[in-house]
Amino acid sequence: MSLFVHSLTALDASYWCAERGLMGASWQVDIELEGELGEDGMLIDFGNIKPWIKQYIDATVDHTLIVPTQMPGLRVNECVEGLCIDASLPWRMEVRAPRQAFTLLPWSTIEPHRLGEWISEQLMKRPPANVTAIKVTLREEPIREGYGYGYSHGLKRHQGNCQRIAHGHRSRLGIWRDGELDDELIQHWSERLANIYLADREDLVGSEHDDTLRFAYQASQGHFRITLPKEKVIVMPTATTVEQIAQWLANEIALAEDGRIRVQAFEGIGKGAIAEGKR
Repeated sequence: MSLFVHSLTALDASYWCAERGLMGASWQVDIELEGELGEDGMLIDFGNIKPWIKQYIDATVDHTLIVPTQMPGLRVNECVEGLCIDASLPWRMEVRAPRQAFTLLPWSTIEPHRLGEWISEQLMKRPPANVTAIKVTLREEPIREGYGYGYSHGLKRHQGNCQRIAHGHRSRLGIWRDGELDDELIQHWSERLANIYLADREDLVGSEHDDTLRFAYQASQGHFRITLPKEKVIVMPTATTVEQIAQWLANEIALAEDGRIRVQAFEGIGKGAIAEGKR
């Protein structure tokens, strides 16, 4: 007997890619459970499935930087902060953070189907009674090409896992001019924000004009540092919450475009913020 739950939860994270660098990702989590029926005629109560799997994902891979430790040009070392991830392909990045900010996997690439299999294996180490097999599938939200963006960031004032300096999201983007959806603006800003790191100017160490930018902060989970090429970063004048991202983006567009600008910026799947542009 099998049970399934579609869109049980969402997984938001960043991962390192040898071809594209730091990638923000958001996946819907679908599950299938196999096993024998209990005396109550059920395999497992649906009310028990979501908290069990969601709690595991939230406590492990969610809001981490997923690192393929066997990728060429990548080194993992211990450091004062916890772990140091140093990557050279396709460009140089260094992240220093507490251990729980990373998911280290002994692979050369990060692929959603393989990550789903790995989560399945971890869950099966302590399965509920009657459950003999678990299949986790990670599924991207369908987003029309040129109408979404992926970003990574960290929020030092957040008391949860959003404080981790290199976690991210894959998100839809909507931009309206005078009440009409503007395809040209959406595609332009989706391209500009593709695989970008969004940083708070307050966290900058050194000059914003340097070719390499460094950001650091102390948060409740520990000390965090990240070093990136300038062209891979947008420095915002505020914290990089989705509310501030939407407002910053609306303001930037309003300064350059005529008309009334409205932005809908998502943070991952199904949630986000709306802002009106201000000159």
